[in-house]
Amino acid sequence: MSGKSRKLLRWAHFRFSIIGRLLSKPPDKGQLCKEIEKIADRLYLHPRKDKWIKFGASTIERWYYLALGVDDPIKALSRKIRKDTGKTYAMTAEQLEALCKQYRRYPHWSYKLHSDNIVALIEEDPKLGKAPSYATVARRMKERGWIKKRKTRTRGQKLAAQRLERFEVRSFESEYVHALWHLDFHECSRKVVDENGLWHSPKVLCVLDDRSRLCCHIQWYLDETAQSLYHGLIQAFAKRGLPRSLMTDNGSAMIANETVNGLVNLGVDHDKTLAYSPYQNGKQEAFWGQVEGRLIAMLSNVDPLTMEFLNHATQAWIEQEYNRTIHHEIKMSPLDRMLDGPDVSRRSPDISQLHFAFSTNVTRTQRKSDGTISIAGVRFEVPSRFRHFGKVCVHYQSWDLKMAYLVDERTSDQLARIYPQDKIKNAQGKRRSLEPLVQQPEQRCDKKSDPIPPLLRKLMAEYAATGLPPAYIPQK
Repeated sequence: MSGKSRKLLRWAHFRFSIIGRLLSKPPDKGQLCKEIEKIADRLYLHPRKDKWIKFGASTIERWYYLALGVDDPIKALSRKIRKDTGKTYAMTAEQLEALCKQYRRYPHWSYKLHSDNIVALIEEDPKLGKAPSYATVARRMKERGWIKKRKTRTRGQKLAAQRLERFEVRSFESEYVHALWHLDFHECSRKVVDENGLWHSPKVLCVLDDRSRLCCHIQWYLDETAQSLYHGLIQAFAKRGLPRSLMTDNGSAMIANETVNGLVNLGVDHDKTLAYSPYQNGKQEAFWGQVEGRLIAMLSNVDPLTMEFLNHATQAWIEQEYNRTIHHEIKMSPLDRMLDGPDVSRRSPDISQLHFAFSTNVTRTQRKSDGTISIAGVRFEVPSRFRHFGKVCVHYQSWDLKMAYLVDERTSDQLARIYPQDKIKNAQGKRRSLEPLVQQPEQRCDKKSDPIPPLLRKLMAEYAATGLPPAYIPQK
């Protein structure tokens, strides 16, 4: 039912509620006017506005006779549809062409601004005809899909706007629990103070399951980096297991090498939203409204607000309210829907495997003098058993240079852990003896054997076979 139909039906019910008693219990002969006057003396709440209104006796009498003796009194009491409903008032071809040119040049204008400019244009050139009304201009623009657009500046914004115009937008939901997770950062509307008295704008990382809307993990950080993303995401893995896919935007933390490599190594499909298209991650965007509207609103009188207290309050709110409250869309709590399944999650690896998975890889040349390589300005010592490697493949996390991994470049299998060079410890003078890389059988040198190497012996024999004398003159 359209909005206009509901509005007309609401008025019909309202009128029937006023005269319904006269129809169900008709007054005695000669008492109808008195009853109508009593009804007219009362105040009634407007069906659409928050105000009290009165109706004249003649109006109520007219309603009474409209509904009397008909099979459908509601239909009889309904407001009549305008005779001109559905009819359009034409704009001339010249006016429509001018409106089209104007819209192409200024797509970010409102309907009212377009209408006012068309009227001004017609005043300048009366040959264009009679100026159309605002309603007419608005209808013509809506018919042709000339809606107000945001002003785009970059090429990416323009492509996103064009894509939104060409393709329809549809809501979606995963068929299985933990088949798709949503991940995003959000900057808080409040600030927190640290132990040094400095104020910061905290960022919250949240991971939501698409089907159940369950909050797998949420935590506040002081920055929006790959390190914070890794720290929060592995906690979600530990709590809920590995999902099948993860949807994020194209933020720097989401497209960092450590993040991309980690998801690939764990077999998690990484779906990224299109640029300037936040509606594709709509469930995550809608969740921020609850974070601000309920959680942060309840902390409005906590001053000063610290990061520790904010995280404690957030965990309590998520586990005790959000995950247990009936969701208006799925008609059950996220926790209950998660337990109902079906579940396609996988067991999460241990922390050492996750650390290795979320790492970036580089190739470095090993320095032969001391068997070290350089990573981000830090020197790492390569075990002596790999001293024959000219170039080595290393995995590491850019925010954690306390350790790195030496890997097989062909298979990415971990060969050894390597650590930064400790020059103070090396100054103690303790050194390990180098073992041979390949065990060779013991051989004794035979001094009586031919001292001429095989290649030289072959060349001298071939030269002698030519029969030519040596090509030099001995010096006497």
